[in-house]
Amino acid sequence: AATAPRIPPTRLALHHFDVNYSLQLKDLWPSVRAGLLCEQKYGALLNNFSAVGHVTQELELLNAADFVSEAPKKAQRCAAAEEVGGEESRSGEGRAVMQAETSPPLRASISPNIKCYTFPRGDITRFRPARPDALGLLDYYLMDAASLLPVLALNVQPDDFVLDLCAAPGSKTLALLQTGVCGHLAANDVSISRTKRLYQILHSYVPKEIRDIVSVTSYDGRDWGQLEGGTFHKVLVDVPCTTDRHSVMEQDNNIFHKRRTKERQMLPMLQLQLLMAGILATKPGGEVVYSTCSLSPLQNECVIERAADIAETQFNISIHVEDLSHFRTLFQDTFSFFSDCRLGELVLPHLTANFGPMYFCKLRRM
Repeated sequence: AATAPRIPPTRLALHHFDVNYSLQLKDLWPSVRAGLLCEQKYGALLNNFSAVGHVTQELELLNAADFVSEAPKKAQRCAAAEEVGGEESRSGEGRAVMQAETSPPLRASISPNIKCYTFPRGDITRFRPARPDALGLLDYYLMDAASLLPVLALNVQPDDFVLDLCAAPGSKTLALLQTGVCGHLAANDVSISRTKRLYQILHSYVPKEIRDIVSVTSYDGRDWGQLEGGTFHKVLVDVPCTTDRHSVMEQDNNIFHKRRTKERQMLPMLQLQLLMAGILATKPGGEVVYSTCSLSPLQNECVIERAADIAETQFNISIHVEDLSHFRTLFQDTFSFFSDCRLGELVLPHLTANFGPMYFCKLRRM
């Protein structure tokens, strides 16, 4: 009892967030705070490698819907409505033209193969645990549906060489494989114990012939630029962060534990080093998506700005930050987005749609 911390790390985390996020999110913070402290909402990522025909029917009967395929349909309906409005008024014409310009990314950036079922806003039904099919492959993977957004933003194209730099425990690696188009997927994580969890997920969900296109490694991701520089079309850098939801809910493995103070303070530096390694691993013209499950601008936009600056000044690499605002339009029915992000997009927890937090930003190496 003498060694027990006087203040639990969850309390320290919440105090830290109250001080910082109330300044950043202002009036939104009380509702985000309530979301963080309540049960998280999940999505069911369908496993295309298992026999899932009956599963889609089962989920639809429960009133769950695939948020990925629903979004473009809704966007097209909105576009059609706007075009009708455009015929009636001059200002409407401008709107219709704008919509015509934004609709290609709405269509092009969404992999038709990724299917993730969620319950409607305000519906807190829980999914049943995943079940194996006749071959032993599980039918779906339960995850924070917002975690799919960085994978959708990466927009993997046929035969792309893809690197998942901080891959464990494996939900985003699995989602990348569900696209069905990766030419090769390198899944890396510095933690050997977490890499074991990644192997378990691959064996539970993915047949051997597909696993053969995946190479799993346990390098320090910061060194990847030197290991295999300029070789990948797409790189996902889903960095270690303050995992805000975990930090206010779980005592175990909490980054706000007193003994981990230095590690927590060094996170933005680690995140910057990992993002730089991801940029250097990308071919010219290739793309990097950076993501965290934190609300903190120091771990989000600030890391992006520093990386773009260092790429330019130290490596003579020009970085273009891509506009992902169409994701807000597409997925506003499923997620609550923060409208004031300087760069990238941020999903805010909300009691009616308790996903996230999830920050994601897309960079193109010019």
